[in-house]
Amino acid sequence: MADLLIELFSEEIPARMQGKAAADLQKLVTDGLVEAGLTYAGARAFSTPRRLTLALDGLLTESPTLREERRGPKVGAPEKALEGFMRGAGVTRDQLEERTEKKGAFYYATVETKGRPAAEITAEVLEKTIRNFPWPKSMRWGSGSLRWVRPLHRIICILSDEAGAEVVPLDIDGIKAGKTTEGHRFMGGAPFDVASFDDYDTQLKRAHVVLSGEERADAIWHDATNAAFALGLEVVEDKGLLREVAGLVEWPVVLMGDIDDDFLGLPPEVLQTSMKEHQKFFSVRNPKTSRIEKFVTVANIETKDQGATILAGNQKVLAARLSDAKFFWENDLRVAQREGLSAWTDRLSNVTFHRELGSQAERIDRIAKLARALAPAVGADPDLAEQAARVAKADLSSEMVYEFPELQGLMGRYYAEAAGLDASVAAACQDHYSPLGPSDDVPSAPVSVAVALADKLDTLTGFWAIDEKPTGSKDPYALRRAALGVIRLVLTNGARLHLDRFVDAQLVRHERFIQNGADAGDLEALDSLIDEIADHGVFGASLRTVLDLVKGEGAEAEEGSVLRTVGDKVPDLSTDLLAFFHDRLKVHLRDEGIRHDVIDACLAMEGGDDLRLLVTRAEALAAFLKTDDGVNLVQGFKRANNILSQAEEKDGVEYSYGADVKFAEDDSEKALFAALDASDAKITPAMKSEDYAAAMEAMAGLRAPIDAFFEAVQVNSDNSIVRRNRLNLLSRIRTTCLQVADLTKLEG
Repeated sequence: MADLLIELFSEEIPARMQGKAAADLQKLVTDGLVEAGLTYAGARAFSTPRRLTLALDGLLTESPTLREERRGPKVGAPEKALEGFMRGAGVTRDQLEERTEKKGAFYYATVETKGRPAAEITAEVLEKTIRNFPWPKSMRWGSGSLRWVRPLHRIICILSDEAGAEVVPLDIDGIKAGKTTEGHRFMGGAPFDVASFDDYDTQLKRAHVVLSGEERADAIWHDATNAAFALGLEVVEDKGLLREVAGLVEWPVVLMGDIDDDFLGLPPEVLQTSMKEHQKFFSVRNPKTSRIEKFVTVANIETKDQGATILAGNQKVLAARLSDAKFFWENDLRVAQREGLSAWTDRLSNVTFHRELGSQAERIDRIAKLARALAPAVGADPDLAEQAARVAKADLSSEMVYEFPELQGLMGRYYAEAAGLDASVAAACQDHYSPLGPSDDVPSAPVSVAVALADKLDTLTGFWAIDEKPTGSKDPYALRRAALGVIRLVLTNGARLHLDRFVDAQLVRHERFIQNGADAGDLEALDSLIDEIADHGVFGASLRTVLDLVKGEGAEAEEGSVLRTVGDKVPDLSTDLLAFFHDRLKVHLRDEGIRHDVIDACLAMEGGDDLRLLVTRAEALAAFLKTDDGVNLVQGFKRANNILSQAEEKDGVEYSYGADVKFAEDDSEKALFAALDASDAKITPAMKSEDYAAAMEAMAGLRAPIDAFFEAVQVNSDNSIVRRNRLNLLSRIRTTCLQVADLTKLEG
């Protein structure tokens, strides 16, 4: 067994690429070695700004010799076919063996592949890895053809065992593999030779290089938090920034600096964002006031003045950055306080949201109308919901958000507060973008929920209207995320709303905009249609009513008019979008342990657009199916349904009425009649009150009577009257069970 050490030493690798590059190096090399017959005991990959390193333990010193039997053409086959087989197998005629099988006699060849030394295989695999490395961006330098993320200077490739270390012979565009590396760019001293991974790691630390990225990150966080704690402060946690900074240095030196008093009045998020984005500084907060008062920077060098010169330079650059931020903040505040947020919303008429869906101002108008309609369903004040929707995106025109787009929403909250708007309106300005992901917090304030739902539903219906749906892995407009956001908003807040009504209404608004050649009569009719959908949710009937109204006034609903387009397109789009929500819901509930077929069984019932009701039913059914009674009852139901369906198909009639206990011959039949009566008496009121758990519990009482019935009687009796009565009894079982969910959708 041997150990393999590989180091690829180059100019600085961008921090964002280092982690994946180390993983890619490990995968490409280990896959190539294993494919060639070299197995190993363990692998470790590391990255620093100037090197990628891979260490393998317990590597075979040579690949095993392999013997393989290959079957060739039949005996008597054409000579050319036989020659081709021998050439491919690398054997001569006298090395072939004839074997007789059921299908005739065939030629067989035994092919022996001799093992090769590990050094030879490693050289081939590493050269292929380097020449085909999957960098997001790479470059050529000098006159060579080799591409790397930055100029590649050295390659270490050594195999070591008890006898010593051996350099693997390798030359890639003039860069020869060796055993020499170098340490820190400024503090590392002269290049040095290494003999093994342990020797390599030890000498690097002496040369001021911490090889492990995790170790560098831990050292940075430890030193930063200790320095802050000594002053009664705390470092604002930011794992992404910590990972990035750890990739910028090989020898981390933590320094804490001051922020000028002139900038301490800026919102903490502005300070934090400016320092993070431009300077890669950590923010240091006073836990008593929540103000950002200091910063932490990480240098890559130890200095005689303990970093004083570095800090002075950083503070000077930071002051210039924060001066800009202060200027933007003060200007924006003056606008918000003097003119209100309408000064910014007016500018959004010149900002395109999407070329087919209009400007941001036109989008805001649609969202405001939808938020007002949604407000009662989520317990919000309609006036406040509409007002919040009209100002929620005002900060997109502010100077601060123009400079720091990641602060959108948050700055809207500050500006709404400065303009004296209601607290719930200000909160909605920030919260309406949420949730942005599966782990993001979900707004709970009613006005915020109404605006967040309206924002996401407008996005989804808009892109559905122009046929820009997600395809495969492509989702450029984050529509899957928007749908999941709607689902989480509804479920987390327990909102009860008929989603299809709001989807239909918003699709109509989009179609009205897309078909911009509509006349005034059509527009008035469309507004009436939207009101009808919102009030009653009956799209088809509403459309017919409005079409009759328009025709009665003398207008024409000709082919191509807005009304005709709405009638042709919107119902199908609405159905398709609702199916998209259901697919996202299945994914969401799967993570919570609810099977997809359970969702399908509940989707087959009425009310599939009421997501809260749907999930409540699914949760009750999932819990029911985890019990013995549930599993056995479903099997009994399926048996009854199969017998009944076969009989109905054979007889050409539907057995759905007329089961009478007076025709029951067996006690088990009479008991089943009684059990069904008792169950129906409990299930019907439970379903009306949406107490699905109680309905399932009542249905569980049918398990024993159904089992006893099938054990005691033969459904297809010779007596036609008894047979018909028993089939009608099976129909009662089916009808009773299908009240709760469509059990035919369940698998197994």
